[in-house]
Amino acid sequence: MQEAREDPAPAFLTWGICYEFLRVATHPGAYPTPWSPGGAWDFLSSLLASPGFQILTPTPRHASVLAQTLAELPDVRGNLFHDLHTAVAMRENGVSRICTRDTDFHRFPFLTVVDPLR
Repeated sequence: MQEAREDPAPAFLTWGICYEFLRVATHPGAYPTPWSPGGAWDFLSSLLASPGFQILTPTPRHASVLAQTLAELPDVRGNLFHDLHTAVAMRENGVSRICTRDTDFHRFPFLTVVDPLR
């Protein structure tokens, strides 16, 4: 993680991803010793303060990009909407590469998915 935080190359998060990290990192069912909320926030805030990190936010085009994406992927249902929100934010901001282990992102043809552990 240290190398990623020092790398000035652009890297992006959404607030949804930040909250998902906080949810999982502090969840007693996810880890034998989950992080405290303060510890998880300290890690996240140091990441957000690192060179190259930015938060993707919706643009005025968000609704039209969402409509376009839903038209292209009419089978999106249920829990996939969380990933859809991330994918639409990426698309509208011109970000096409995502590093994730979540295989659901392969369903978005406009994204290149990189498994960070491969």
